[in-house]
Amino acid sequence: MEDGFSSYSSLYDTSSLLQFCNDDSASVASSMEVTDRIASLEQRVQMQEDEIQLLKSALADVVRRLNVSEEQQAVGLRRGPTKARPMIATLPLRPTVNNGTILPKKGSGTLPSPSGSGSRKDTSTPVSKSTVRRANSNEHVGTLTRKDSCDSKGNRNRAGSTGSNSSGKRNDSKQRDPVFNAGMRRVTHCKEEGYVKMYLKGRPITMYMPKDQVDSYCLEARADLPSNKLKLDWVYGYRGRDCRSNLYLLPTGETVYFIASVVVLFNVDEQLQRHYTGHTDDIKCLAVHPDKITIATGQVAGTSSDGKQLAPHVRVWDSVSLNTLHVLGAGFFDRALVCLAFSKSNGGNTLCVVDDSNDHVLSVWDWQREDRLAEVKCSNESVFAADFHPTDSSIVVTCGKSHLYFWSLERGVLVKKQGLFEKQEKPKFVLCVTFAENGDAITGDSSGNILVWGKGTNRISHVIQGAHEGSIFALCMLRNGTLLSGGKDRRLVSWDGSYQQIQAVEVPELFGPIRTIAEGRGETVLIGTTKHFVLQGSLDGEFMPITQGHTDELWGLAVHPLKPQFLTCGYDRQVCLWDSSSHQLIWTKSMDDAAQSAGFHPSGAVVAIGTQNGRWLVLDSDSKDLVAVHTDGNEQLSAMCYGPDGNFLAIGSHDNYIYIYAVAENGRKYSRVGKCSGHSSFITHLDWSVDSQYLVSNSGDYEILYWIPSVCKQVVSVETTRDIEWATHTCTLGFQVFGLWPDGSDGTDINAACRSSDKSLLVTGDDFGKVHLFSYPCSQFRAPSHVYGGHSSHVTNVTFLYDDGYLVSTGGKDMSVMQWRIV
Repeated sequence: MEDGFSSYSSLYDTSSLLQFCNDDSASVASSMEVTDRIASLEQRVQMQEDEIQLLKSALADVVRRLNVSEEQQAVGLRRGPTKARPMIATLPLRPTVNNGTILPKKGSGTLPSPSGSGSRKDTSTPVSKSTVRRANSNEHVGTLTRKDSCDSKGNRNRAGSTGSNSSGKRNDSKQRDPVFNAGMRRVTHCKEEGYVKMYLKGRPITMYMPKDQVDSYCLEARADLPSNKLKLDWVYGYRGRDCRSNLYLLPTGETVYFIASVVVLFNVDEQLQRHYTGHTDDIKCLAVHPDKITIATGQVAGTSSDGKQLAPHVRVWDSVSLNTLHVLGAGFFDRALVCLAFSKSNGGNTLCVVDDSNDHVLSVWDWQREDRLAEVKCSNESVFAADFHPTDSSIVVTCGKSHLYFWSLERGVLVKKQGLFEKQEKPKFVLCVTFAENGDAITGDSSGNILVWGKGTNRISHVIQGAHEGSIFALCMLRNGTLLSGGKDRRLVSWDGSYQQIQAVEVPELFGPIRTIAEGRGETVLIGTTKHFVLQGSLDGEFMPITQGHTDELWGLAVHPLKPQFLTCGYDRQVCLWDSSSHQLIWTKSMDDAAQSAGFHPSGAVVAIGTQNGRWLVLDSDSKDLVAVHTDGNEQLSAMCYGPDGNFLAIGSHDNYIYIYAVAENGRKYSRVGKCSGHSSFITHLDWSVDSQYLVSNSGDYEILYWIPSVCKQVVSVETTRDIEWATHTCTLGFQVFGLWPDGSDGTDINAACRSSDKSLLVTGDDFGKVHLFSYPCSQFRAPSHVYGGHSSHVTNVTFLYDDGYLVSTGGKDMSVMQWRIV
């Protein structure tokens, strides 16, 4: 405790604060600990001093202008009378800067309300990542948890730390450049000492510039957009775990499916992908028009980066040109769209849609006119499928939890008939529906039974009892009248017109249960599985994957230093090595623990994988054999970073330490050197210097610290650190990259950054599913960027491939991997 107090003595006299905090009435009135109280008050004092400094600067400017005005008036009197000009016109109003344009000051009524960090829960650094609404407001400094507070163990006296100046003293007499305000982010420039100070969520971050830029740097200068742009080249993955009927073969030979907010059109024979990117958030359902060209897809509700709600809607688009034809239901649907189907008998003029509201509203649309023909509350329970009758476009069948409904569209009203199970035991879930050639409806349920419902009736005409062991997830009627069924037991079974079994094949356990079935060319069948595989094969042969991906949140990403390869790993405990040229999976390895991070040795011979429980592994990158296993702490390892010379490995942990290992035998032997201690929050990013002598680290409380890793000592000299050349730049805080932070950021919006090898580009991934491409260095306030969508969840990692020709981004909850070509 004494160490915590003494750390402030060089900056402020804390005796009055201690006296206040030790007062009995104050102790009763507040539940904060003494150190928390001091941290809060000390930060408020520092913020107020900054404001006082600004006021002094403004006052000095006013006095100077008054003196100039008086001199001009004196000269005017000597020369004779002139037309008077109001003095107020010579005093500049402080403008509001927004997105690089000067806007007039708004009245107080238009300002967003403060987000107010009054509770510890709000001010502690969040660990989980999700796309959430973020307030663009000035946030008052509240209490900080002891772990994340910048007051512990003398952090205030660290040179190079985000919390203090190098001298530990403030020089209020120095003139400073104007301050830019941007929501929670303020930026000031001290030209005399050569640093820029930025505030994130009230926390000051001091970033020193290289000496050769001190005289020439100007905070108000405008940065340029990069001349390069990105083009989505390949999407790895498929969404099969929680979506149905989302796999089809088009006459062009393209297989169409979706993941994240991208619809993929994949020509397997030519190994080419095209992408429809009109959606802004997760796609949940897909339907193909009878013309096999027009496609409808439905998305969930979302939140934009500026906090605006994005309404769920249906997009109807052309699969040849990829142009959007119509957008339906924005403002009508609730939460998400779960089922879509085009009518078959009337030229596909109508579209039925079920949303994910509490009532799961079923609506029928004339999609070409964008006109809603009818709507009805379908069910309070989940709805899994909806489809038009193949010969009667006025009949729609829906099924789901505890229900099967036959709907008739009569004079703009949908009339319901409930399926009668009678003697047949009613299943808990009716999971899928299709139709026979004669118009009978066929359903598969959670009891493993296939039920046939007579055309035009709501009664069962035939039962295939125990067709599968467990739930039947998918039914598909082939052109030749053969029925295919698949389900939880991983069996694909074919049935003839009399519903007698023809043959069956079991999909390997590696691929998981069958989620959806689609007819391919000739005898070929396409299968989508719950483990995110798309398989192609036939009942007579074996099924091979044409697409695969991760099945849980994805964070780890590493690029091979010498080959067109990259590695991904995540919470599904799978490590995957991909070839970026052929877009094929080279190998995959199952782990015992959820993976969080990864890094290749400079030779490319081995790759280190960090897990969520402090354990880390080293794998041979060719054979995927285990080379070494070590454990450091018991918290997640968020950064695995080899030095450029390959002699050291730095491991950033959520226990606030950086573990350093000496590396020998080309990455096959490891011995612990020690741990770097000094951060007051978890480690987020690490970078090595070009000569492998220094290390820079960022932490969850926005600190920037420098180290000599060979001896695990912190470097406190600004003159030493400001001119270090860094081999990589993945740290999101630093003078060369601070321009990447958006207005109103709370410090957690940017998850990852990466500088290109030629040092001309910087790419970032944010919490709003966007990939940003900046020019490097990115050291101007509000640096402009090219922005790219595709991910529907927070972008957890981004990195350039070894030759800077491509970059790869990973999604969190959307579990997708996207490869972008730099053009």
